[in-house]
Amino acid sequence: MIDFIVAILFGLIQGVTEFLPVSSSGHLLLTHKFLSLPIDNELAFDIVLHFATFLAVFLYFLKDIVKILKSWLKSFSGKIDENARTGWQIILATIPAALAGYFLEDIIENKLRSVFVVVIMLFTVALLFIIFEKIKNKQKEISAINWKETLIIGFAQSLALIPGTSRSGITIIAGLGVGLKREAAVRFSFLLSLPIILGASIKKIPQLFDTGLSSYEFSILLIAFCASFISGWLTIKYFLRFVKKHSLISFALYRIALAIIVLLLFL
Repeated sequence: MIDFIVAILFGLIQGVTEFLPVSSSGHLLLTHKFLSLPIDNELAFDIVLHFATFLAVFLYFLKDIVKILKSWLKSFSGKIDENARTGWQIILATIPAALAGYFLEDIIENKLRSVFVVVIMLFTVALLFIIFEKIKNKQKEISAINWKETLIIGFAQSLALIPGTSRSGITIIAGLGVGLKREAAVRFSFLLSLPIILGASIKKIPQLFDTGLSSYEFSILLIAFCASFISGWLTIKYFLRFVKKHSLISFALYRIALAIIVLLLFL
């Protein structure tokens, strides 16, 4: 029974922190330090939880995704509208992170998954939030940014491979930096998560099953998956409402507080 409770906790942590700018990988890494599950491959287990949040964002934005995909396909015949432009922007912004993940995978997995790295990135991104939230003239919608600004967001997303950074956090910061409205920056960040999380899931999830899973392990995995999906969907819904009226400084303060707690506990 305790394993099922821990599995739910892991799922909740992933679902909430994937979309809030506080670093899901950092929280999962720290949770693994305190809690354990009878799953041999921790990294592949985390990828399964990430796939659950992929489904959450995919289903939440399904209508938008269909519109973007249809318009993107029509763009090959010369018909380019706002949705088609967004589709090309998502592709362009995905390339830097995809290349970084492919060429730097071993370094990221073997050298950067440490508490020290998490602390540094928690502090760094918190300071960036405080700085970029003060920038004025954040009036652009997603379709209004040019290809250079799109690439800036894409390169920022590649930094999210470092534990403690927060993929949503760093892409939101980059979005604010190029002048996107706060809600538009958050929305684009969520859409950008789709190809990256899907790609990582396709590559890593088979590793979990290559080692063989007992029915008990599969049950734990399924419970964690469901918890991650439900909490992820709810987080998307309410976070989008939150950013319409509130700044993201509170998340910067949370990151700083968390970094201090981690320092006291581990260093």
